[in-house]
Amino acid sequence: MDALGRHVLVEFTGCDAQRLSDLNHISQAMLAAAEASGATVVAHDFHHFKPLGVSGMVIIAESHLAIHTWPEYGYAAADIFTCGETVDPWKAFDLLKESLGAEHGSATELRRGVLRVPGLRHKPEV
Repeated sequence: MDALGRHVLVEFTGCDAQRLSDLNHISQAMLAAAEASGATVVAHDFHHFKPLGVSGMVIIAESHLAIHTWPEYGYAAADIFTCGETVDPWKAFDLLKESLGAEHGSATELRRGVLRVPGLRHKPEV
């Protein structure tokens, strides 16, 4: 692996508004997404906003998953940040898309903590 981690920035549109505003549904979907990706769940916390929306985070040994929902727009934004080579963030993406009833999901993957860049000489500082 040429980086410490993979950070997938996700947008889901056309989601089921009722699911996006259901604290229990969102928390269970996020925990299931973490498990589906092969991550080790360490902690989690979610908050329901009045009148609408849920935000929350699942801390995993390999980094984190976070979500923010806007039921009134059928929209959810999620971050799936995983470190190491054993966790697959795209499995979390697929599970969340289905669980939120999203018509469309788009994502950008960033490599975080790039260790080697062609043409550059890296000397780690201690």
